[in-house]
Amino acid sequence: MRVAITAVSADLNAKVDPRFGRAACFIVTDVESEEWEAHPNPAIEAGGGAGVLAAQFIADKGAGVVISGDFGPNAHQILAAAGIEMFVFPAGEALTVPEVLNRYRDGQLEGVAGPTGPSRHGQ
Repeated sequence: MRVAITAVSADLNAKVDPRFGRAACFIVTDVESEEWEAHPNPAIEAGGGAGVLAAQFIADKGAGVVISGDFGPNAHQILAAAGIEMFVFPAGEALTVPEVLNRYRDGQLEGVAGPTGPSRHGQ
């Protein structure tokens, strides 16, 4: 399974980015093989609709799970329609991508059933 995690830079040991649509990067990891790739977020400079663009990008990368600090209504709708599970990491903790991935593997992250933030939250 491929897991996408929002990050502040294109480094496996980067801190996680609490924003989804305006995150700097996405670290996409295959949890079985532990191979990973970093992708700059193509939606970061979008004038509007960053959450939708980022969600489509994640779906195109084949992720089955995405982990971030927040999901706006439009991003949530696109991710849910694509069958991508969403999880949030605890707000206010300066976690790294590997720490969040370990928490996901250990079942310690909260699943998302609906939007966790308002539209245009990351601007």
